[in-house]
Amino acid sequence: MGGTGQIIKGFEKLMLEEDVAIIKGKEVKNLLTENKRVVGVVTSEDEEIKADNVVCNADPPGVYSKMLNNQKYNTLFNWKINRMEYSMGLFVYYFGTKKKYENVEHHTIKFGDKYKEHLDDIFVNKKLNNDISYYLHRPTATDSSMAPKDHDCFYVLVPVPNNKSGIDWSVEGENLKKLVIDKMEKSLLPNLRENIVDDFYLTPDYFENELNTKYGSGFSIQPKFSQSAYFRFHNKSEVYDGLYFVGAGTHPGAGVPGVLSSAKVLDKIL
Repeated sequence: MGGTGQIIKGFEKLMLEEDVAIIKGKEVKNLLTENKRVVGVVTSEDEEIKADNVVCNADPPGVYSKMLNNQKYNTLFNWKINRMEYSMGLFVYYFGTKKKYENVEHHTIKFGDKYKEHLDDIFVNKKLNNDISYYLHRPTATDSSMAPKDHDCFYVLVPVPNNKSGIDWSVEGENLKKLVIDKMEKSLLPNLRENIVDDFYLTPDYFENELNTKYGSGFSIQPKFSQSAYFRFHNKSEVYDGLYFVGAGTHPGAGVPGVLSSAKVLDKIL
């Protein structure tokens, strides 16, 4: 109960019980290196924090390209990075309603009419179309505490091209929001527009600028065979001692179970 945020609270409680210091409200902007070893981090306030090992849950491509001061890597690793293909982007629309939609389940997936063409537009043509597919999440179907009494809360996730597309999300974000509401009103949530009480949305720009994912990808690198298991970014950095990775871009992959499993993998390595 309380959603995946409870996992975060659980981790924080455990860390405090184990006397782990937690620093909030600061961002790591660079990693400190000495002779091919990571020896600490530099925060957004230019504070240096030294460490024997650095475990990083940021997106590995962003770390290697932005946080290591453009260090030169060996030919094989450069080839690996340059050949990587990245996952789709995500448009995520969060909204609350003053009406309860009791007939909508916790999880719903709706497919458009042209599934293959839609995927081609996302990955090949890198353009938006009106025949979208989407995933709708209604946590209040399971946990009523997620919204006020007689209200509902949702998010809808729409696969879109990542930022290699050059799409101007300052314009297209609002257009896609209107399209998504229209689609849901017709198929799942009647009279939705007049019942929305609060809302906001995230685009690939958010993933790229705020979360430092390369090209604003929603799930880091694509989980295809040539980028799975050993071929993903390793949990122990291939080029730096003292640097380790957890999260969607490293082994075993994206999604909450995969991300948590990456921490279990790293526990064995360390």
